[in-house]
Amino acid sequence: MVPLQHHQLYYNNNINININNTVTTCTWGGGRGGGFGLGYSNLHNVILYPGQGFACHQIHHHTPPLAKHSVSALHERRKSIPDSNSNSLCRLLIPRGRTRRSCLWASPKFKSCGWDMESSSPDHAANNNKKPRNNPNLITTSDHLRHVESMATMPSGAGNISHLNAIILGESLASEENDLVFPSDHFSLQAHVSSPQQYLEMYKRSIEDPAGFWSDIASTFFWKQKWSKPVYSENLDIRKGDIRIEWFKGGLTNICYNCLDTNVEAGLGDKIAFYWEGNDLGVDATLTYTQLLHNVCQLANYLKDVGVKKGDAVVVYLPMLMELPITMLACARIGAVHSVVFAGFSAESLAQRIVDCKPKVVITCNAVKRGSKVIHLKDIVDAALIKSSESGVSVDICLTYENQSAMKRESTKWLEGRDVCWQDVIPKYPTTCAVEWVDAEDPLFLLYTSGSTGKPKGVLHTTGGYMVYAATTFKYAFDYKSSDIYWCTADCGWITGHSYVTYGPLLNGATAVLYEGAPNYPDPGRCWDVVDKYKVSIFYTAPTLVRSLMRDSDEYVTRYSRKSLRVLGSVGEPINPSAWRWFFNVVGDSKCPISDTWWQTETGGFMITPLPGAWPQKPGSATFPFFGVQAVIVDEKGVEIEGECSGYLCVKSSWPGAFRTLYGDHERYETTYFKPFPGYYFSGDGCSRDKDGYHWLTGRVDDVINVSGHRIGTAEVESALVSHPQCAEAAVVGVEHEFGDEIPAGNWVGLSGCWVGEWLYKISKKNFHKIMTEGEQQISQSLEISEYLCCYGPPSPSSSLSPPFIFSSSMTDSFAAMGSQVKGQGIYAFVTLVEGVPYSEELRKSLILAVRKQIGPFAAPDKIHWAPGLPKTRSGKIMRRILRKIASRQLDELGDTSTLAEPNVVDQLIALADV
Repeated sequence: MVPLQHHQLYYNNNINININNTVTTCTWGGGRGGGFGLGYSNLHNVILYPGQGFACHQIHHHTPPLAKHSVSALHERRKSIPDSNSNSLCRLLIPRGRTRRSCLWASPKFKSCGWDMESSSPDHAANNNKKPRNNPNLITTSDHLRHVESMATMPSGAGNISHLNAIILGESLASEENDLVFPSDHFSLQAHVSSPQQYLEMYKRSIEDPAGFWSDIASTFFWKQKWSKPVYSENLDIRKGDIRIEWFKGGLTNICYNCLDTNVEAGLGDKIAFYWEGNDLGVDATLTYTQLLHNVCQLANYLKDVGVKKGDAVVVYLPMLMELPITMLACARIGAVHSVVFAGFSAESLAQRIVDCKPKVVITCNAVKRGSKVIHLKDIVDAALIKSSESGVSVDICLTYENQSAMKRESTKWLEGRDVCWQDVIPKYPTTCAVEWVDAEDPLFLLYTSGSTGKPKGVLHTTGGYMVYAATTFKYAFDYKSSDIYWCTADCGWITGHSYVTYGPLLNGATAVLYEGAPNYPDPGRCWDVVDKYKVSIFYTAPTLVRSLMRDSDEYVTRYSRKSLRVLGSVGEPINPSAWRWFFNVVGDSKCPISDTWWQTETGGFMITPLPGAWPQKPGSATFPFFGVQAVIVDEKGVEIEGECSGYLCVKSSWPGAFRTLYGDHERYETTYFKPFPGYYFSGDGCSRDKDGYHWLTGRVDDVINVSGHRIGTAEVESALVSHPQCAEAAVVGVEHEFGDEIPAGNWVGLSGCWVGEWLYKISKKNFHKIMTEGEQQISQSLEISEYLCCYGPPSPSSSLSPPFIFSSSMTDSFAAMGSQVKGQGIYAFVTLVEGVPYSEELRKSLILAVRKQIGPFAAPDKIHWAPGLPKTRSGKIMRRILRKIASRQLDELGDTSTLAEPNVVDQLIALADV
């Protein structure tokens, strides 16, 4: 045994202890009267004997005499953070002599809390609901249905909330966390999937017989030549060779033909394919399926005439005009690979993409109006083409559409010999064009994901599997009917615009709305004006837009009928429960189910999503995996976690819509997505699964902030802030804390095991050998102090919580000094208030307290930065890169802000930095 030294505090002493015949390695730190931290979910009781030795007892079904009050539930940890899925506490009983003992607490399952325990016992693994980690043959499980079979019984909850009154703006309904939203009997009876049992039957077949399941669906499309056997081939385990995914290989088809020709031949030629709503009120247009086919063929013929052939790349830099999906379909018709670049990216970003894929043609328009602002797209393209030429990639043709509502041709700059006006050439070409039949595994499109640094990743999707998957997910996730009018607010510059504006709807013969302008122009009621105008029945948008509209008066919503709506959808990021409820109660009048979809550019289509009519929904949960998707949650070592848990979201086994590679960089493809957890596709997202099997996305793992050893998802802090009735929107980033070399000595108490353990772990990272010398730590009122600290954290000036005892000023000062040095990262929150609410110090404290109450003191923001608006792209995506630079005061590294919907927001945020 290793004795504890008086008057000293050490860290990182490794010893082996026999715990009920389980050899356990413990990393410990302690001192006379000090605290201990541990991170072990099954360790319910620990008894420490300082001075003479060290002993540790693990209790499962009995309680020893010295630990009669061993388990407490004073502090509930949020379950949606990887590595922290337990919500009980461990009390540490430290005997001190014959009559005195200190009582400290530790929160289980904190990987970073001073104790780091690894077990070699299979019994331990079983008790922790995991397979033994030392058996490489048991990395995966064959029971693929274990987390969806809970649908066989009704999930727990408080009952139907579909008739709740509209909630107060931003009000937290935390007491209704387990409430269920049931579909009406009328809705379910008409739904494609009408019950949990039907879903289970279909899902079971899709997992146990994926070849048969997807072959049956694929057979409903047109194939010039059917695929060969096997239906799919895959290797997702990098240890077994190159990563490979193939579906329907050998089958010849064309996605444009399936989108247009088959629908016209089926008698839908006169059906509206697209309603187009311009930026300005009263500006609109329509295209039937026949008209769309003619327009596509004319452009396809032009592209062939200028030398574009199968496999060539075409870069598309267009706003949400009908010419954008026309261009995508024209490329697909002749086998060209389109690469749509969001018409909000800078010239530098556009040039990067041009250099990477080396297109034969760039297609753009002269300008576009967003709200009252005119954006000169042709000027951006001109600058990009100069930059790409300097990098050795020249483009001979720039086809430019004259968008007369934004800019006349006479005001547009033209380069002789390169620039061609769309209206001058395209109408001259025939309205029929032969189809280029392509293999299912031939490339369809490239879509670049930007990232904050480094070279953009060119996600490559192929034809056959993507076609089948996009069409099928659209049909079931929205419960699409032929009478529906569908509107997705996304831009075709993103994957949502590819799968669920262009291809998914058209493959189902749907009528879709395209909108050119800003969602709040000329006022925040524009979306609902469009809904009423076109009788939209399915409305699919992003949580950022929902929260933005929440900020304004409900009157902007309720003054419109919206009676046509029957299904709502959410995409892009996790939607917090308060925004979900506002969307459901106010926009949907408590009658429209919400398809809260989780998926990615890389997945091609929905992966986890509600099926309207099939099962009850929980506000904020993406619910269950789509057909053929084997979603698993793993720990940091890649071991699948069973039951209620939190961890990293992965997928095992392929699905038809999966991307096949990163263009020109297959090694990066393997390293980024398949190397972290061999045998799985790693999504990069965190996820929780509740006791009913419902999935809760917690945001990107790289959007996790490490605070005092806790891994906190920015999404959950944002959700807690938005739950405050006066907060309309929030964005959270992490900022670095510097460690000091020494903790100020003074009259401070031994903190709770949870807090001290995290402190020890963080300090140990700085390689301090001896943390504290001199001065004996005095334990006073140890039980009360420990319980208070574990529940509420150390006292601070901003806290309105009054402990049941008095902290001396020196103790408080030491807490503050210590806390600022050991946190590692701090939480920096940008907060937009409800319209008309003034900034105040009281409100700042109230917001912090809301986070402390909902999540815990460790998640309390260090800084509340008032934000009249947030820097967003024109599609509504928050540019966190810019927020991080502002928070870190790296103002000379803000980069290009011209792509923002409101660039002046950045200046406003900088001006309010010290308010």
